[in-house]
Amino acid sequence: MGALDYLSNFFNATSTRSRIEIKVKMDCDGCERRVKNSVKSMKGVKSVEVNRKQSRVTVSGNVDPNKVLKNVKSTGKRAEFWPYIPYNLVSYPYVAQAYDKRAPAGHVKNVVQAVAAHNTTDEHITHLFSDDNPNACSIM
Repeated sequence: MGALDYLSNFFNATSTRSRIEIKVKMDCDGCERRVKNSVKSMKGVKSVEVNRKQSRVTVSGNVDPNKVLKNVKSTGKRAEFWPYIPYNLVSYPYVAQAYDKRAPAGHVKNVVQAVAAHNTTDEHITHLFSDDNPNACSIM
């Protein structure tokens, strides 16, 4: 990004620079080139990064995410918004809904995490035997 682009972001209040990540299965250089060219020519796109190994396309700029997805789908490829997040950002990364063996290394699906309410009986019982509880039952 050039110096003028950088400075214009400070003065232009309507600038909503976004980063859009899309999952697209690309098998060859031709697929990669087609997907990249379909997005690169859009108005407002600053950069397009393609990671074929992770099946990920990252688009930066002032663009509508739905239009980017539509352009990628117009190449004949099946595409969706990037459904994964790093596993260290979730409470329970290996619950049935989050675990996906097709996810890139270190990532799980971005799903709502189920957390038990603190007042439930199950939570109370597990807290009794927790290492975090200094008054927990211990056998030596």
